[in-house]
Amino acid sequence: MAARFDIFDTVETLRQAGAPFCIATVVRTADATSAKAGAKAAITSTGDVLGHLGGACVTRAVRSAAEEALAEGAPRLIRVKPSDKVVTIEDPDSVATYKSGCPSGGTVDLLIEPYDQPPRLVIFGTSPIARALAAQATLAGFRVCLPADTEPAPDDAISFDPDNLAGLDLTSRDFVVVASQGHNDLASLRAAIESPARRISMVASHRKAKALCDKLSRQGVAAQSLARLKSPAGLDLKGIDPHEIALSILAEIVLWRNTDRTVDDTAQGVEHDELA
Repeated sequence: MAARFDIFDTVETLRQAGAPFCIATVVRTADATSAKAGAKAAITSTGDVLGHLGGACVTRAVRSAAEEALAEGAPRLIRVKPSDKVVTIEDPDSVATYKSGCPSGGTVDLLIEPYDQPPRLVIFGTSPIARALAAQATLAGFRVCLPADTEPAPDDAISFDPDNLAGLDLTSRDFVVVASQGHNDLASLRAAIESPARRISMVASHRKAKALCDKLSRQGVAAQSLARLKSPAGLDLKGIDPHEIALSILAEIVLWRNTDRTVDDTAQGVEHDELA
């Protein structure tokens, strides 16, 4: 006998897999429809619908709305109703509308909720600042990635090879901080800059960061790539000890994450010269 489908087991499996997905919930129906209030389904990033929400017309609309919800990182409330009843792309109650050609003629309201893993924070180095940043970032909900030789490493930290970031499969949602402070600085900085991470910062003075960038430039790294670097890392909180400096770095990353600013709309060169 086939196992009974359980949407919550499906959600947990998707969460463990790490790929983004959406949960769609039928919140209201009107007239004849095979969808029932409370029905749920998971929609994967590849468009697979796991669960039952109604007919093909509803499924098509849900796939489209899920793609938009994942791209925006925000939930969406949608309404699927007969084509002859759709006048605008949004009903007077601000619910986005989708046309349905299904013969049932019913209307279905659905809540589409995106889920994605928290962004990763990749930290190069095992310095006191690096360790303090790892501890604070874990509490802030980031998936912290530390060099494989970090001892001791937090139980939930993700290990990586500093010479090869490919295994982390970084995306434009992730952040990198170079806190190597004298240990393989040039190689660490190059790996960070050549990654697809959203933001890259370095615990270093303006002078040191410029010298390293000049070396990378002579090695063929493009000026546009080097311009992505923010150094010194962090907001200018006048921090002194490692935990205060780590707090300033994390505060800057949280600001970047929450304001959704692009790399080009901030000064990427060094503006302070407070760290050696």
